[in-house]
Amino acid sequence: MLSSPASLARIQRIAATPGKRALHDLVSLPNQKPVVAYGPPGRSAVTGHVATVFGCTGFLGRYLVSKLAKAGTQVIIPYRDEDEKRHLKVMGDLGQIVSMEWDLRDENQIEECVRHSDIVYNLVGREYETKNFGFRDVNAVGAGRIADISAKSGVPRFVHVSHLNASQNTPSKFYQAKAEGEELVKDAFPTATIVRPGSMFGYEDKLLNNMAFWPIWWKLNHSETKIRPVHVSKVIVPKYTLVDRLAQVFDVAQALTNLISVPSFPRLVNLPGPSTLTYEYLLELISTVTYNPLSPAPTVPKAVALALAKVSQNIWWPTLSPDEVKRRYIDDSDVAGDWDAVGVVPDEIENHAITYLRRYRSSANYVRPVVLPPRAEQA
Repeated sequence: MLSSPASLARIQRIAATPGKRALHDLVSLPNQKPVVAYGPPGRSAVTGHVATVFGCTGFLGRYLVSKLAKAGTQVIIPYRDEDEKRHLKVMGDLGQIVSMEWDLRDENQIEECVRHSDIVYNLVGREYETKNFGFRDVNAVGAGRIADISAKSGVPRFVHVSHLNASQNTPSKFYQAKAEGEELVKDAFPTATIVRPGSMFGYEDKLLNNMAFWPIWWKLNHSETKIRPVHVSKVIVPKYTLVDRLAQVFDVAQALTNLISVPSFPRLVNLPGPSTLTYEYLLELISTVTYNPLSPAPTVPKAVALALAKVSQNIWWPTLSPDEVKRRYIDDSDVAGDWDAVGVVPDEIENHAITYLRRYRSSANYVRPVVLPPRAEQA
């Protein structure tokens, strides 16, 4: 149906009227470049920021892209496989998701991905080695290369995601490479922010899903290894207090998103989960939520697990690697969290376990209520 002339005139007047802006819509970047936001809040708005997310097709990357694009930020998504990035295209408004093919060893492609961005996130990481990329190639050398090219391209802000247990004094080559990557990033980009999240859980995680499917491999170290799981993505929950304000209960992806608007860019941000738990408790939690009995399988000795992991390296799809066996014996670092620096409050794993584990229930138990097991926080 055609609109009346009066309606068309009104639409033209609204379209021709510039939106009202306030002082907080103007942001000055560290390189003194202004960023101007406009439009109503939401995915149809424009924050004025352009962000590049390396590792956007990974577990954390897809949630970060979603939150950035939902706020109106233009996001550059470097990809290697065409099929792995298709689901990211619909996360933002028209023209806000820009995909670019890249290779970790091609400096020209990296430079093309960052040349127009005012913030670059490096989420690229590999928890197992392949014939083309080792731990150091991806987690250390690759991270340093991205940081160096970003600095030379004039990118004002750089965020590198490491791991809570990154350390040179550890038997795990993965954690060693993460620690080396932090140093290479800081050498190439001195003002970079290093983010160290704990083990993350969510829909596509390698924590709850693997524990529910292969509980035997989480009985290593007699299930006494301590872990500090943290949620990867969570919606805002309104909670009114005495001052009638919104209590922000978010996640790792939201913490990374908030770094865009943090006035003083922190140099190190540790993001552990709110509680320290053992693998034994998590296996019990999964059994309680799914109504599946605990696995009667005995604890596999470390030597046997390492031997089986080495044999499994001949399989073409990623399986349990020898380095991952070593990581199952390493407790998560007990450093304090820096959630306040990014305006985020982490949530407990019990509040979301049923969301990701219901699929492992039988049809008879699918709609049964959730009864969580009692626990005492591990010291």
